[in-house]
Amino acid sequence: MLLDNKVALVYGAGGRIGGAVARAFAAEGAAVFLAGRTRARLDRVADDIRASGGAAEAARVDALDEESVDAFVDAVAEQTGRVDISFNLISYGDVQEPLATIAAEDFVRPVVNAVRSHFLTTRAAARHMVKRSSGVILAFGGSGPEAVPGLGGFVVALDAVEGLRRQWACELGPHGIRFVTLKTGGVPESLPADFPGRAEIVAGIEEATLLRRAATLADVGDVAAFVASDRAGSMTAATVNVSCGALLD
Repeated sequence: MLLDNKVALVYGAGGRIGGAVARAFAAEGAAVFLAGRTRARLDRVADDIRASGGAAEAARVDALDEESVDAFVDAVAEQTGRVDISFNLISYGDVQEPLATIAAEDFVRPVVNAVRSHFLTTRAAARHMVKRSSGVILAFGGSGPEAVPGLGGFVVALDAVEGLRRQWACELGPHGIRFVTLKTGGVPESLPADFPGRAEIVAGIEEATLLRRAATLADVGDVAAFVASDRAGSMTAATVNVSCGALLD
């Protein structure tokens, strides 16, 4: 299996995409440690993984709190003796509104949350990865030249994470640690069935793709597992496009 004997941390694992990635990691042999703020949602994912024969544990972690993140990662490292993969997909608390009307605090919030969380989770994992001269940091979201009106600070937050990715990749590369971002043009399965305007949103996502289909949760999980594996060992400081052609590189 791609991730046999690996230890993976997944922040935001209670969400649909985070849960899909956690399941994919476990299916490929990783011991998965799920982190998030809502324990009940994490436990459901952990139960699913264990029911399928995988190894998973859940912990309530605030990925914006330095002490919470450090304690979580240190505890996993003490228990397992290693940290191989750290994947962060927390919510940034963004308000999607035109820049001309959005409140300053609503605009800044996702940028600060994104940078703070990715900095804290990467630093905590890297401290243990450096000891083994190996490890993979994965972010989700990506960015590019496309711009869509009315998204507030959300895309700016993604751009900030990409800048952080490049800096971390530069500093961690000499220690054998890779940093890669995954990006999609939207994953319809991540939208609740009763989400307002869901049908129109899904149609728009699919229409924007070159393959005339949107990425699925399974697609994202499979690609994340491959990128986290040793088979992608030459890949770092990069963004992996899982958009079915909706986003052009």
